[in-house]
Amino acid sequence: MDWYERMACQNFDGVVAVSGIDQEVFRERFAVRNAYAIPTGVDTEYFSPTKDSVLENSLVFTGAMDWLPNEDAILYFAREILGKIKEQIPDVKLTVVGRNPSQRLLNELERHPEIEVTGWVDDVRAYIGRSALYIIPLRIGGGTRIKAYEAMAMGKAIVSTSIGTEGLPVSDGENLVLADSAETFADAVVGLLKNSESRRAIEKAAREYVEKHVSWEKAAEAFANICRRIPQIHHGSTLKI
Repeated sequence: MDWYERMACQNFDGVVAVSGIDQEVFRERFAVRNAYAIPTGVDTEYFSPTKDSVLENSLVFTGAMDWLPNEDAILYFAREILGKIKEQIPDVKLTVVGRNPSQRLLNELERHPEIEVTGWVDDVRAYIGRSALYIIPLRIGGGTRIKAYEAMAMGKAIVSTSIGTEGLPVSDGENLVLADSAETFADAVVGLLKNSESRRAIEKAAREYVEKHVSWEKAAEAFANICRRIPQIHHGSTLKI
């Protein structure tokens, strides 16, 4: 794959990545000088704040559970973070929404009645909308994290590891909270569940950020500008769109 990607990148006048981090990988690993980046886009009309009643002390995680990093994230949360949260919020609950959870995961989570695993659902928005807090305890994996923008678009406060929002230009403490150890992750969850004022401030900032920077319209505009720029740079011609 390393050889193929290097070869493929050299065959085109422009290579477009979906994050600045991936853009730098193209430049540094493959010496691609014509690498560009566009923001990850989210449908801000489909993913928007709901009027659902929010369940007290409720957490939610969404993602395909047949993807190893997602399974690892939930096992990490169950093994190392959940107990620390329960010390201060005994009735905390987590809903894990995503297709094809493994039997290994289900077997381990039987020991944690606070965690509900739904499997595949028609629409994740209902689960996100009624949860007080969205969590992303990822420890491994690459690419961009569209799930974070979907939750932000719905006006949800997020507690995430740095890896969980890798590639996204978000601001810790402003439109979400980052925590990379089990202790700090648990403390962040407890703090936001107990302090509704702080949680609402992050919720508001999260929605505003997505609307301003990463709507589908913004992503499409950035991509169109790159498409116009490449012929001018590499061929001295103008592409009319």
